[in-house]
Amino acid sequence: MGLFSRKQPGKGQQPGGAPKPAIDKAQRDPAARQLITALERHDWPSVRGFLQSVRDPDDHAYYVSVCADVDGVQDWIGEWVAAEPESTLPLLVQGAHGVFWAWEARGAARAEQTSRDQFDLFFKRLRFAENCLDEVADRDPHDTTARAFLLTSGVGRQVDMEEEQRRFDDVVKRHALHRYAHSAMQKYLCKKWFGSHEQMFAFARRTSGYAPPGSPLHGGLVEAHIEMWLDLPSGDDVAYMQRPEVGAEIRMAAERSIWHPAYQPRLGWPGLHNSFAFAFWQCGDTRAAADQFRLIGDAYITAHPWHYRGGGDAVDYYLDARQRTVGSGV
Repeated sequence: MGLFSRKQPGKGQQPGGAPKPAIDKAQRDPAARQLITALERHDWPSVRGFLQSVRDPDDHAYYVSVCADVDGVQDWIGEWVAAEPESTLPLLVQGAHGVFWAWEARGAARAEQTSRDQFDLFFKRLRFAENCLDEVADRDPHDTTARAFLLTSGVGRQVDMEEEQRRFDDVVKRHALHRYAHSAMQKYLCKKWFGSHEQMFAFARRTSGYAPPGSPLHGGLVEAHIEMWLDLPSGDDVAYMQRPEVGAEIRMAAERSIWHPAYQPRLGWPGLHNSFAFAFWQCGDTRAAADQFRLIGDAYITAHPWHYRGGGDAVDYYLDARQRTVGSGV
């Protein structure tokens, strides 16, 4: 089988019998791990104290995303909301989690493979989430995190382009380079949602045009090519990623971001490097891919974009790609 095989790799262990690594939702960030533990224990005073200490808008959105992805928050978050009715923070966590909870009900399948009952529950949860997030935005004129999550809920609620653009503008006028907002807006512009390949690439290239050197926002170019690859049938996808102009733009994105002297890894950095590793590997740029695989190792694997292949097992597909690129001596 060749480098770009879709064959599903073996499961359970790595070459040499090493145990299969697991994806760490905290991405080895001690603060994120403590936050997850506090949420699992329903310890909302600790959650409140931590989130109130985070001032950077991108970091705040990242940690609220961590909160949103913890199972079971919906079962107790109402206690925090009731205990602190004057605070927008519990409403923010409730609304952000509601967005994740809604997508959990919908599942990852395309619309034609999703049942009516799933859609009904999906929209019900999204309406609840948006009510929470809208209240945060109404009460806090400086907020960026709730406004950014309204972009993701906008995808689910199928708002029109004008409304989604309004939501995006509402974030970036407060924080021009907001990472979560840019990612969510580009997702909306994908062909599989409410845009087109042309609109998606135009947005990614425009963003890269104004993002400063070293910014992770240049990674939007990589995500656009991965999205294009995903939309193509078997065979055409491989040919697409091996086009010289595709590889050149992916390398240009790296030169502007992860390879630039100004680049400094920020919270969530493993996601950016996993996307570059995936793209370099698909392009056949084995040296660049190998560098990323060594950086990621076993500790910093993310589900995206590896879950797109390998029967849905992201870790298996990652390990297979790494093995084909750098062998067992990572």
